[in-house]
Amino acid sequence: MPAFSTRFMLLLVFCLCLNACAATNPSATRLDSTPRLAVISAFDAELAKLRSAATITGTEVVNGRTHYLGKLAGQDVVLLLSGYSMVNAAMTTQALFDHFTVKGIVFSGIAGGVNPGLQVGDVTVPAQWGNYQENLFARETATGFDPGRITGEFKNFGMIFPRASSVPVIGNEPDRLEKRFWFPVDATALERASHLAGSVKLNRCTASNECLEKEPRLVIGGNGVSGPTFVDNSAYRQWAWDTFKADALDMETAAVAHVAYVNRVPYIAFRSLSDLAGGGPGKNEEKVFGRLAADNSAAVVIEYLKALPVR
Repeated sequence: MPAFSTRFMLLLVFCLCLNACAATNPSATRLDSTPRLAVISAFDAELAKLRSAATITGTEVVNGRTHYLGKLAGQDVVLLLSGYSMVNAAMTTQALFDHFTVKGIVFSGIAGGVNPGLQVGDVTVPAQWGNYQENLFARETATGFDPGRITGEFKNFGMIFPRASSVPVIGNEPDRLEKRFWFPVDATALERASHLAGSVKLNRCTASNECLEKEPRLVIGGNGVSGPTFVDNSAYRQWAWDTFKADALDMETAAVAHVAYVNRVPYIAFRSLSDLAGGGPGKNEEKVFGRLAADNSAAVVIEYLKALPVR
């Protein structure tokens, strides 16, 4: 083979290798350059009302998740599902940052109610979220449970001792970690959400005419906690209230908050109570009021987006 042809073939192979490597690197492929708010829900029933209210101009699929590009309430948005629970939520959020230009996250969905002063249908907008199931399972001794050298600020639930999450120190040398439990939502976003109280009509009755005892309300501030467990236990719910003063618990928000914190992207989460996490007098309420709660959260998110400045 002539020398020129040999050099050409080597160059071609080199270029193909570069392209293959780039294709396996999520950060190498930017699918959209428009700065957008990411509107995320865990599963389709939570996103349905938001997607139907949006004008969709295109879609992209990343890691098996459809990303809907368009406008919602005058804002440039990308709508998507995180999938259930913490690992899916973290994976989807990082892939979102890798492929799209995200200026903020708005999470919308349902949650279990923890605060005994709240009821099913209420929409909570906590000021901070924590992963309350980053745990140590302690050794049982004759005098109780011994967590050893692992200590934390929160009281235990039997053998279960909550711990803070390990997070990279932003702006410091690589691989240095800090312990962090609470991830605050964006202060400006929370302040804007506070102006919606009393101005958003929330559903009290389902399509099958199952009605709540009281009119649901919007609750701004307080705490939320997340973990990879569906909770339907009154004792655990009471511990979560006593320990974290959480208004709501879910399975995704703290994971999204963790990834958003590391990537320096502001976030806010709207979570409507579909059930009382085991605190109600009968069966879990989610099957009856889950869609009502999802639509209540979506209604508040739409009004929130309408109130934002259009850029």
